[in-house]
Amino acid sequence: MARVAYTENDIDLIARMMRAEAAAEGRLGMLMVGNVIVNRLKANCLDFKDLRSIRDVIFQVQGGNYSFEAVQKGNLFYNPARSVEKKLAREVVKYWRRHPSKYALWYFNPGGECPPTWFGQPFTGQYKEHCYYEPVADTCEGAYRW
Repeated sequence: MARVAYTENDIDLIARMMRAEAAAEGRLGMLMVGNVIVNRLKANCLDFKDLRSIRDVIFQVQGGNYSFEAVQKGNLFYNPARSVEKKLAREVVKYWRRHPSKYALWYFNPGGECPPTWFGQPFTGQYKEHCYYEPVADTCEGAYRW
């Protein structure tokens, strides 16, 4: 059973985004980014209301910009996904979740220390260069669903 409905095109999108955002952080870093993508689809709250597909998540626009910088700026995102990245993408849609991205809806690379909050949301942990943030308690039940 999968955490979300997905197609092979969705696997390709997740795989390309994981590589574009976290290739330098290895397999685990890419899985964490993929987990945030799936979490955003599951959440249906806060900044992520009414997202109905992986494609909606990947190409979401907020404040006039894409939610994921790689869509706008990333050459890596527009290169074909490799089989290893597709394998990781399948892991995230099916079952993979781990701290600090387990319930995270946001991440970013601050180029330094992770701030204790990000747009008012609490810091859950850091993996290599990325800081992860989950919703404030009792504001997004969907983020905590399997």
